[in-house]
Amino acid sequence: MPRVTFLPSNVTVEFESFPYQGHGKPGSILDVALNFGVALQHSCGGNCACTTCHVIVHQGEANLSPIEDDEADRLDLAAGLTLHSRLGCQAVVHGDVTVEVPTWSRNHRISRDSCP
Repeated sequence: MPRVTFLPSNVTVEFESFPYQGHGKPGSILDVALNFGVALQHSCGGNCACTTCHVIVHQGEANLSPIEDDEADRLDLAAGLTLHSRLGCQAVVHGDVTVEVPTWSRNHRISRDSCP
């Protein structure tokens, strides 16, 4: 059963499956976060058209779907980009991962508790 740990809140969720709610790709980090009440911005609705769902993978990169060209191109615009950055709406979870949700984005400053 995959587990996703969200930092800095240190919230871990474990799941087998859940109803897809249209948050990015089915089973993406964004989809998992919003199905379990974890705040993760997604100004474009999870369509790989912005960088507000940018996360930094601390552990388990191999347990995410491979990065595609559209995501890589969009990530170039993300503030705070690292070698371990992914868009939460595009990275599909296949095993245990730990991700950091930055407290800000390129588009606007947010608090960790806010989520559209």
